[in-house]
Amino acid sequence: MKIDWDRRTCARKGHVTYAPDDPRLRVRLHAQTGLGDAWRCLRCGDFVLGEPHGSGPAQDAPLVPRGKVLRDLFILRFLAIERAVRGVFIVLVAVAVWKFSNSQDAVRRLFNEYLTVLRPVFRHFHYDLDHSPVIGSIQKAFGYKHSTLLLVAGLLLAYALIELVEAVGLWRAERWAEYLTVVATAAFLPLEIYELTEKISYLKIVTLALNILAVLYIVLAKRLFGFRGGRRKFDEERRSASLLEVEESAGVLV
Repeated sequence: MKIDWDRRTCARKGHVTYAPDDPRLRVRLHAQTGLGDAWRCLRCGDFVLGEPHGSGPAQDAPLVPRGKVLRDLFILRFLAIERAVRGVFIVLVAVAVWKFSNSQDAVRRLFNEYLTVLRPVFRHFHYDLDHSPVIGSIQKAFGYKHSTLLLVAGLLLAYALIELVEAVGLWRAERWAEYLTVVATAAFLPLEIYELTEKISYLKIVTLALNILAVLYIVLAKRLFGFRGGRRKFDEERRSASLLEVEESAGVLV
């Protein structure tokens, strides 16, 4: 089923109408009904009863996102939510590492006490905790220096900050955020590929595939780094999506 992004957005945010000064355009965007004047929405094209939301020269009409632009905005905001969730999670991990670094000995003692209690229980289910890779990784972390753990916490916070900045920028459809997302995501792709060579898992494969698709989509759809005509073509495409621009072009051709 094809999604009508224009009407979907108008249903959520309301219509956008405009009365241009040019009589030739004005007559194409205006209709007289038994209930009064109606003006054509610049987004969905439906006629809306009531006074227009704005008026003036055609070049001053609001540039209303329509069609493909709205679809791209929906995808960008989906990516923004994913970045925000990831950023908050990394912040929590960084805080946990920082707290662990300040009470390393106490946590080690508590962990060893629980391990002593749980060891017979797991042995009953034929699971040897002493040879568990997860337990081994935790015990290895106890040997890290306080300064090393602080460095890890700082790096995690820096990474989380990048994710949260990306989230805000992508939600607002800022072009700099699209560049930042592409560069930051692409920079970690070699690490994700290396992790797959160490141990393959479905989660790692799906994450890598999604990140590659996100990079390709943003670069091509938003025409970054000069692809598909670059910023100039991107702005032209967005301007041509305005209904008032379409009506003006049609008026010139008539």
